[in-house]
Amino acid sequence: MKKLLKLSPILLFALLLSSCSSVRVAADYDREANFDQYKTFAFFKPGIDKAEISDLDKRRILRAIEAELMAKGMTKSENPDMLVSIFTKSNQRVDVYNNAWGYGAWGWGGFNRWGWGWGPGWGGNNVSTSTEGMLFIDFIDAGQKELIWQGSGTGYLVTSDVEKKEARIKEFVAKTLEQFPPSK
Repeated sequence: MKKLLKLSPILLFALLLSSCSSVRVAADYDREANFDQYKTFAFFKPGIDKAEISDLDKRRILRAIEAELMAKGMTKSENPDMLVSIFTKSNQRVDVYNNAWGYGAWGWGGFNRWGWGWGPGWGGNNVSTSTEGMLFIDFIDAGQKELIWQGSGTGYLVTSDVEKKEARIKEFVAKTLEQFPPSK
């Protein structure tokens, strides 16, 4: 039991670390849309141009979306059934951990009414910041110009390493598009 108690902070940290790497997804769609009719797609440039991210990241996202849709049997077309648009949001998250512990302090009491306590102690705050991003992927009926499906992926972003960033973007897109087409 003591070993389990000693390992519990490590296990908790590992759980928190692994939860930070996951992408949380959600999707919404038009229940009246017949998703079987959508066989071709194109990117909706006016919508994509509004996304407030670098052009490099836009291209990474669009390549990942294209690969996922083609893996689902769709083809890219000049005359598409469906338009694809994206937009993004990000939030800076600041976590402050108070790690103060110890015992002993000046106080009233003891043998002579003036007592004091002492003992080991350690204190300090740890501050960590991270960026949580949201990627929204919109599918629009090309003929009706109406939104038919929207998926979102939310998770922590990687900015320091290009390969890790590209892998993270692919993960965001793949997890989000797992819910497309919707099962009725």
